[in-house]
Amino acid sequence: MSGRITPRHHIEESDHTRTITLPSWTISAENHPISNATHLDEMNAELDLPLPEMTFGHNLIKLAHRDSGWQYQFDALHALKCVKNGPLTEGDGVVRVRHAEAWLKSRTDPNTQISMPETVPTKPFDWTYTTVYEGHGLETLSQPYPFVRANPTDPAHSIPMEELQRHDPILFYAQTLLFEDELHDNGSSSLLIRLRVMPGCIFLLARFTLRVDQVLFRTFDTRLYHSFSSSPPLVIKEVIGLEAPYDAVKQCLDDPDDLTPLTDSTFVANTLASFSPQEKQAGASTGWKGIGRKIEVATLQKVASPPE
Repeated sequence: MSGRITPRHHIEESDHTRTITLPSWTISAENHPISNATHLDEMNAELDLPLPEMTFGHNLIKLAHRDSGWQYQFDALHALKCVKNGPLTEGDGVVRVRHAEAWLKSRTDPNTQISMPETVPTKPFDWTYTTVYEGHGLETLSQPYPFVRANPTDPAHSIPMEELQRHDPILFYAQTLLFEDELHDNGSSSLLIRLRVMPGCIFLLARFTLRVDQVLFRTFDTRLYHSFSSSPPLVIKEVIGLEAPYDAVKQCLDDPDDLTPLTDSTFVANTLASFSPQEKQAGASTGWKGIGRKIEVATLQKVASPPE
């Protein structure tokens, strides 16, 4: 136990929304059923993108710091806006399923006896739904608080993982799935947001996880951390993108006959994080621009009261 004083807080719950109110913060999580056809049509019209099989367009997590007016949100619409829409180019991390290589080879072999199938033009997009979404600020401020590059020599500009690993009481926990797709039975692509509030801090993890069977694994993590003791209030954002060949992750299984852990996003993320710096940089040889790590901070200043 940390011995921290539990801050005053109040939790409200309704059918689809849970909210915690703290002295300076209001944090809300909304979990709704999968979007209906009408809402999917609205999203499709705005995105001009084939939507994932399971799209939870009304789900979100929002953090609001009332003293400064700063607000930050994670939702499906903005996450899907970060999926490449159009022809994939260098840096987009093009992924092909394993049997696609054999199919393409058969089409380029002048001696093949396999006839070309009839096809119709389709709008190109990243079929894996890889997103480099880090959440987004809500444009409600005349003077927004942008994230800036963290000072690597300042301990206050890094997330204290040892604190998060303690068994401190959890005042509030929320989890919301923004989308999931089984990629035509070739794997899985999903974006899940988890948040917890403890006596001393707020911590959020947004994790995109991609598995393309026999090809690769990829994760894109965004972590937000705020210590209630920081003065002025500071929000730390850490973003990490990783990928590796499917077989490299598979070799890390304790039991090579049990593939169940390969469907566990935590196992996949921990395995990718355990690889050497050289392996992390190489990724799965896709040239994906999301590979890497960055830390940014936002300093929140109290909004001055207007003169009477």
